[in-house]
Amino acid sequence: MSTAERAAAAPAPPYRRFLRRRDGRAPLWIELAVAGWLFWLYDVINNFAPERRLLARHNAINLLAFEHSLGIGLEHTLDRWLSMHSVIAFVATYYYFFAHALVTAAILAILWWRTPALYRRMRTQLVLINLIAFVVFWRYPLAPPRMFPNLGFQDVVASSHAVISWHSGALTHDADQFAAMPSLHIAWASWSALAIWRLTRRHAPRALGLAHVAITAFVVVATGNHYLVDVLAGGATMALGVGIQQGAARLIAARRAHGAPPGRAARLAGGLGDALPANPTADAGQI
Repeated sequence: MSTAERAAAAPAPPYRRFLRRRDGRAPLWIELAVAGWLFWLYDVINNFAPERRLLARHNAINLLAFEHSLGIGLEHTLDRWLSMHSVIAFVATYYYFFAHALVTAAILAILWWRTPALYRRMRTQLVLINLIAFVVFWRYPLAPPRMFPNLGFQDVVASSHAVISWHSGALTHDADQFAAMPSLHIAWASWSALAIWRLTRRHAPRALGLAHVAITAFVVVATGNHYLVDVLAGGATMALGVGIQQGAARLIAARRAHGAPPGRAARLAGGLGDALPANPTADAGQI
């Protein structure tokens, strides 16, 4: 038996068995720990919200002025239109509060069950997307349009008489209401559309993923919770998170190829052109 064959037949180190299930899926305890850590970071940032109120409002006024200087201020038009259509506003409110989280969680579950290797890559991308957004939340607090009724904006969520709103329950204290930039709704929706695109070649699911992004973009702006620039920044945050993960995956694969036996090095080098290979169960270069 060759050295390579003996290495392949050797049992996995204890830490590998601890960090990965026998079926190749990521252990749920790790996923829950990562989610808990992200919620903790979000809460840390939210605890400073009262001290950043004036800065958040100042940033919002400057952003509105910037948008108007470019002639792209659509927030008033969409907000006014939605406020005059109570049924659509009611539906939009629930879509705003629940759709992004439910869709993202459902796609994560499908990825975890069907394609463990792809799940690990895309989960890493989603974590990076959130971390990038948290840094911006911390450095650039931004009050949403709904906080400026004197400028003609309406809080569509509050006026829709839905069961849930920014002024009810735990959201009053636990949600960072100065985290408008970037829109995590858009970042998560864009990530979900990308995941669907990689999961299937069928046109209908892919179209639904793109529709989710478009509907989310309309809802977050028309309800007075985000500016148009927030939407664009949300898409950019998603692209940056994906780019960082893919770049790191290529770097890791290149280093493995450099130190691997000639045959394995050639196989790894051949996959460096794409950090997300066509076979979603392939493990080379993943993080």
